[in-house]
Amino acid sequence: MDQKNNASESKTPIEVLEAELAKLKRRQERNMRAAHAKGLMQGILSMLKPDDLVLDCGANVGEITDVLAKTGARVHAFEPDPFCFEKLTKRFERAGNVTLHNVAVGTTDGVIQLMRAENFDENPRGASVKSTVISGGRKIDEVDTIEVKLLNLPDFIADKTKEGAEIAFLKMDIEGAELELLEHMRTLGLFEVIRLTVAETHEHKFKELRPRFKKLRADVSAQYPITKVNLDWI
Repeated sequence: MDQKNNASESKTPIEVLEAELAKLKRRQERNMRAAHAKGLMQGILSMLKPDDLVLDCGANVGEITDVLAKTGARVHAFEPDPFCFEKLTKRFERAGNVTLHNVAVGTTDGVIQLMRAENFDENPRGASVKSTVISGGRKIDEVDTIEVKLLNLPDFIADKTKEGAEIAFLKMDIEGAELELLEHMRTLGLFEVIRLTVAETHEHKFKELRPRFKKLRADVSAQYPITKVNLDWI
């Protein structure tokens, strides 16, 4: 009998019940998060109009880019991983309203090292969502890296919104790099020129950055409602 079965048999009935209840609770929480994300996405899509300007930072293989583009909005999709960018290129080769950028986004222009998950070779599609330019993540290969271009996103936003133009929607899912970017954007007042910004924050992956993430959340929530800046994108 394997160790897993031995461990299960050593538990008391109460412990087994508690474990099952905990599993059900986690499943319910996942379902609630998924329902919340679906509702949020539907709300975002309903507010977008043809020719609206939209930025998808961390496009991966384009699932979000695709639904955004179907609204008729002009979508700029940013993705540094060569594997994902090849998928994006094939997927949107006929989409006239999608502009692809094979870059990481940050607060400066230049080059940076992209790191992939340790299991990337075994499961590139699944592991590609973990590709990051931030050191210290769990189960990330920080030795065999890829040099990629880095784009100054605040400058890009400032250029696109000069003379009173607006960005309708900015989605950011960039595996830890969002921290410095969001801090910088808040300092520069760039949230003001974006109708809605949503970001997934990754403090659970970067323990040493958690105090800064906590402060960022406090600062943002004190200044903006979640209908303007939402840091709980899933």
